[in-house]
Amino acid sequence: MSKLPFVVVGEALVDIVVPQEGETSHAVGGSPMNVAVGLARLDIPSLLITRIGDDEHGRWIADHVRSSGADLAPTSVVAASTTSTATARLDEHNAATYEFDLVWDLEHHTLPEARGLHIGSLGASLLPGRHAVVDLLRQADQDDVFVSYDPNIRTAFVEDPDLAWREVLELAALSQLVKISDEDLNVMRPGVDVDSLARELLAGDQTELVIVTHGPGGAAAYAEGFFTSVPAPKVDVVDTVGAGDSFMAAALAILCDWDLPDDSPGALTALDEDHVRVLLHGSMVAAAVTCSRRGANPPTRRELPTTWPG
Repeated sequence: MSKLPFVVVGEALVDIVVPQEGETSHAVGGSPMNVAVGLARLDIPSLLITRIGDDEHGRWIADHVRSSGADLAPTSVVAASTTSTATARLDEHNAATYEFDLVWDLEHHTLPEARGLHIGSLGASLLPGRHAVVDLLRQADQDDVFVSYDPNIRTAFVEDPDLAWREVLELAALSQLVKISDEDLNVMRPGVDVDSLARELLAGDQTELVIVTHGPGGAAAYAEGFFTSVPAPKVDVVDTVGAGDSFMAAALAILCDWDLPDDSPGALTALDEDHVRVLLHGSMVAAAVTCSRRGANPPTRRELPTTWPG
């Protein structure tokens, strides 16, 4: 297996979780950060490029990233700056809605030597930092580096759904793997058939596989030549915070185990339907572990079945 890190770019922040009952809690979060941590806990080297302050919240994040086994790019800590926060309010079903106090002004970076690049969430959509993320994506495209993308749409930041969809299509077209939720699609393209939207994403120049997650309804995958879906495993849900990020990290870890990103471009076209079903199942198993406990807490390999990902 390659020793190069999977580079993850995007926001890191402190989550403030407000349940229907009980005490408010604080935890580090941010979708890209969760993916970097999730990869490291699954024994895949990862490097997080983000923007945090040199305050107490920033130190929490840095300690969390490093204690999970991931690396934090030194440029991620911005002196005399504050760290972003997100407040997750849980409903009666323990599903989360978010409020953000976020600054995203990432500076230009040269893409380091990498196993792959993962982008997504607010880091790939919020200006002015989006410019730096798009530049990294284009560097990856020029260097034939594998790219995965999870838009992970935050409704509070979507002022123009049509524009948001166009921006997603732009980034998806430069990504081999696109993972998106049915909720994301509904925010940007309400009333439009999920199947047709997934196939629109798959039509991107570089896109080889599109995964659509449906929460408790399982996950589906769209590839050139086939479509397949897998039901979600049963789980007693504590909350859904970070579940999609655990799914994403697990999917990338499984691909790394299969040594597929090293073969890009064209890595995912080698997957047949059976392998894609294993990919979906293994990713949902990891996400289910996260749903079974409080907060964005992705599993380690030791916490997964010995037969994982199958």
